[in-house]
Amino acid sequence: MIDLPQPTGAELWPPEEPGPQARLHKPWRTLVAVVEVVLAVAAGWAAYALWHGGRAIVVTRTDDGAVLESHRYFGGLLAAAIGLGTVAAILLVDAVRQLLLAVRARHRAPKA
Repeated sequence: MIDLPQPTGAELWPPEEPGPQARLHKPWRTLVAVVEVVLAVAAGWAAYALWHGGRAIVVTRTDDGAVLESHRYFGGLLAAAIGLGTVAAILLVDAVRQLLLAVRARHRAPKA
């Protein structure tokens, strides 16, 4: 059996250089969270409007006096409402994340 060294690929990548560490605590993240909440509320309102606009009630009266009521659904509007509701939910989750990063994440003092 011939034992040859196996390539690891380590020589293909440049060595890691120490750089400035990213700061998580940035107070401007609070403004980003507020903007995301406002956009989520707007998307929720639009989803509500599209959901109610995506259906219609058709009432027909027959010759013998019977009233027939049908519901008609428009798939495109309902799909848009579901999509906007999903976008609103994602915006709210990210707003909470941004707010927590703005308030809680602080650098610890290095231990001596």
